[in-house]
Amino acid sequence: MAAFPIRRYLTPLIHVLMWGLFGLSLLLLNPVLGRFSLPPQFWVKQAVVFGLWIAAFYLTAHISVPRLLLRGHVGWFVLAILGTAAAVLLLAELVESWLNLQQLMEQNFRPRGSGGGLRNELGGFRPRPRRFDMMSLLTTLLVLGISTSIAAVQKWQADAQRRQELEQQKVNSELSFLKAQINPHFFFNTLNNIYALTVLDTGAAQQAIHTLSRMMRYVLYETTVETTQLSKELAFVQDYVTLMKLRLTERVRVELEWPAPVREVPVAPMLLLPYVENAFKHGVSATQPSRILVAVRQPSAQVLELEVRNTLFPASAASLDEGSGIGLVNTRRRLDLLYPGRYTLTVDEATPEGEFRVHLTLQIL
Repeated sequence: MAAFPIRRYLTPLIHVLMWGLFGLSLLLLNPVLGRFSLPPQFWVKQAVVFGLWIAAFYLTAHISVPRLLLRGHVGWFVLAILGTAAAVLLLAELVESWLNLQQLMEQNFRPRGSGGGLRNELGGFRPRPRRFDMMSLLTTLLVLGISTSIAAVQKWQADAQRRQELEQQKVNSELSFLKAQINPHFFFNTLNNIYALTVLDTGAAQQAIHTLSRMMRYVLYETTVETTQLSKELAFVQDYVTLMKLRLTERVRVELEWPAPVREVPVAPMLLLPYVENAFKHGVSATQPSRILVAVRQPSAQVLELEVRNTLFPASAASLDEGSGIGLVNTRRRLDLLYPGRYTLTVDEATPEGEFRVHLTLQIL
């Protein structure tokens, strides 16, 4: 059974309740109603005036405000408001004259004998048309003011929602573009490594292809969603490190530090890889000893830390800001989009130990 679309009818229901309460308040605030019978023409005139107020409300909300006020024509809008109020009062006076209501009210208030009549019971009360006109004017202006306020607020809310939707679309487009740049960049380097490995060791090349196929499955199925589990992301990074170690010599020492056990938290896919890839790209030498450290820590369930260190070689030293790879530049942009105000990225281009160090802290939840 289909659910009742309550949101579809919520706004009309609110308007019906608002006008119902407004009409009820007019009845309760009248000092005469409920104590004395009034001519039917009085109720006809009140119903007409109430309908004029409703028409003026929606005329202002749907025409005057969007076409004049919101387009900067303030002067014309003020004239429209005054013209609408004058039209309501004029039509009310015409209806009252057509119904001959003034004469009927005076007859109803005329004394009946020496001690009776509505006039004597109200202490000499007599209708005051001028005062009634002033009350009608104030009420009309109040209705128009409420209409203007509601229309302006709704326009502001609609604009804010539209801006938020456009910003979200922009973020999604940028993330898709960044992923499209990171993935080919990664596979381009990896295929080059495997090609070099086939010349040296066929068995190791087969193992590398198997590892690469597992990584490709991750890229194909996990990067299509906004987040993935941390354990899958760490397994992907570990596969990459394993693949890189197949072609390294004994001069390169690779150290991995994983949290034990891993606390599952959602992370953006392929967010950690560019920093690890950068270490292998710039921290390995064919002739000199080198060290690469990849450490992932979870100080708490809401915090994820990544530390990557690699030996600094002057000929290949590069910083994240100087474009040491397409992936690194885009990863910084991804951090801005996915974790605004919830990450810290520290880059030390020359530590006392002679290493290039990257330290990333993410506030996951």
